[in-house]
Amino acid sequence: MKKLTVLLSAIFAFQISSAQKITCSPKDRQAVEAKIEEIDGLLVNDFGETLVAVGKTFLGTPYVAKTLEIGKTESLVVNLHGLDCTTFVENVFAFSLMLKNDKDSFDDFIEKLETIRYKNGKLNGYASRLHYFSEWIDNNEKKGLLKDITSEIGGKPTTKTINFMSAHRDLYLFLSDEENFEKIKASEAYLNNEAICILAQDEIEANEHLIRSGDIIALTTAIEGLDITHTGIAIKEKDGRIHLLHASTVGEVVVSKLPLTDYLKKVKNNTGIMVARPIAP
Repeated sequence: MKKLTVLLSAIFAFQISSAQKITCSPKDRQAVEAKIEEIDGLLVNDFGETLVAVGKTFLGTPYVAKTLEIGKTESLVVNLHGLDCTTFVENVFAFSLMLKNDKDSFDDFIEKLETIRYKNGKLNGYASRLHYFSEWIDNNEKKGLLKDITSEIGGKPTTKTINFMSAHRDLYLFLSDEENFEKIKASEAYLNNEAICILAQDEIEANEHLIRSGDIIALTTAIEGLDITHTGIAIKEKDGRIHLLHASTVGEVVVSKLPLTDYLKKVKNNTGIMVARPIAP
């Protein structure tokens, strides 16, 4: 009977996933439900501190690249067992919003994750995913989920040609499809008409006191055609300095040993940061 129950649960999960364009194994669904229980009680008045508390529950989770590049068509991938820098931020943000809005079901998580990950909050093919993180910030600001505060803490507007995905089409399996390719080029054209604010690397330390725990930090880059190379969550440590809570490419979710300003000096091609402050609607 137990085996039959497990089998039926797996089939049920697959049917839900197929209907909603979700890729989620029974194991990952269980992980979401376990996480909902784990974070119960972590909500505090300061929403940024809530993000940090939720983010810390992921410490030690393995870094895994390209977890969203699955299947032949775009689906909402649910995976808490392996995270890259962006999916770490998205999952933490989704769970934190659930806490703030007193939501506690798997379907609530799915709704929050889709809202954060896709343009205007709706999955509509590969190009609807917010691939460039500067657009991720811009679009989630328009949804009322966060505020780009880079200009408020000393950042300066800058323009740069963004075309990394179309210029390196061979690196992205979904871009073999001509429609996807054209839509990504349209997204790049939109970004190229918009200036973004960057707080230069050599100006971060002087403005560090304006960054709060829970702010989303995006690392800007000198790499041609690219806006952001990495992202994470600001966390004030016992030394009184801002560090980075992030899914590190060296292996897992960690808090940077060095303060943010010193950490960035060791990141090749880094030019500075963008800073976005999450808002709980």
